[in-house]
Amino acid sequence: MRNYIKKFEDILLAPYAMKSCLSKGRMYKEKEHEYRSCYQRDRDRIIHAAAFRRLEYKTQVFVNHEGDYYRTRLTHTLEVSQIARTIAYRLRLNGDLVEAVALAHDLGHTPFGHSGEEALDELMSEYGGFNHNLQGLRIVDVLEEHYPEFPGLNLSWEVREGIAKHSSFYDEGVHLEGLEPGQMPSLETQVVDIADEIAYSNHDIDDGLTSGLIHEADLKKIKLWNIVDKQVSLRYTKINGQLKKYQIIRMLIDRQVTDLIEATQKRIKAAKIRKAESCRNLKYKLVGFSQEMEALRLPLKDFLMRDLYQNYRVVRMAHKAKRFIKELFEVYVHNPQQLPPEPSLRVKQGEDPRRVVCDYIAAMTDRYALDEYKKLFAPYEKV
Repeated sequence: MRNYIKKFEDILLAPYAMKSCLSKGRMYKEKEHEYRSCYQRDRDRIIHAAAFRRLEYKTQVFVNHEGDYYRTRLTHTLEVSQIARTIAYRLRLNGDLVEAVALAHDLGHTPFGHSGEEALDELMSEYGGFNHNLQGLRIVDVLEEHYPEFPGLNLSWEVREGIAKHSSFYDEGVHLEGLEPGQMPSLETQVVDIADEIAYSNHDIDDGLTSGLIHEADLKKIKLWNIVDKQVSLRYTKINGQLKKYQIIRMLIDRQVTDLIEATQKRIKAAKIRKAESCRNLKYKLVGFSQEMEALRLPLKDFLMRDLYQNYRVVRMAHKAKRFIKELFEVYVHNPQQLPPEPSLRVKQGEDPRRVVCDYIAAMTDRYALDEYKKLFAPYEKV
């Protein structure tokens, strides 16, 4: 069966795809599965991880209690995986590796989105800081407990690299020992990075319109939106506003994905990439949009930053979230006995209380963090 997987990849994947038989392996040696590749096995381990389940109640833009329509980290992760797989299959990259990295790319995110990450990074500034990519790596390497033989999930080198280097190009020595921090990530990881950007920028438009924080009249002033709006209007002359919104966003995604595939194929050909490792020593990423599409996307990204992410309601919630996290952190650090049994035991065994508290808070869902805050600070709340 292992030979079948190798033959399957040799036939279907491009020479520059990362084939499972060429994996650099795992931190702890394991016998490979009879009928699953190492990346398929990694994907399944991620799906069964507690950190993956918690994504259901972690903020994307809108905090969980604001409504059940809005995207969460989990629904966003699934959307990234879908877009990334589509791109990977068209480029003949390893879809299993892409899927594993996509499903794991947000595991290290805190409650309350980037505001939670910023709060923890400030609180941990003198103790190693906090970065959600590196926290994701810590989760799969150390914090998840599923196997008696080893800590963490013991994922393959390539998936761990994809988690650590997601959307970033680290300098040498930045907590990426053994993961070649000075080199570009695999093409599969680059695909996930771009799929992440496509997913959140387009689906945040959907959530922003539904929330009433942004308005279609303002979007019509943006060239890319206007082009697709006219296409939809010509194709569908009698559809309601909700259907039209879905069709515009669907076409926006399709247009960007198509451009990305075509532009990436040209770059791979121009760089004469013949094997998976060939992209690592380059000073630029091969997976990306054309210059024309980048120019079209920029006004839309600027609009979202100005009118959605910096909307006063979003900013208020972000600052409130930072206060929640800072106060929780201080209470736990100054009196670790208030921690639940598992993190409390880690402190008793000699681990740095600040890192233990950081791990504990980072793992919280939005609603759990809010519940903990009420238990600790509301005078009549049961503890």
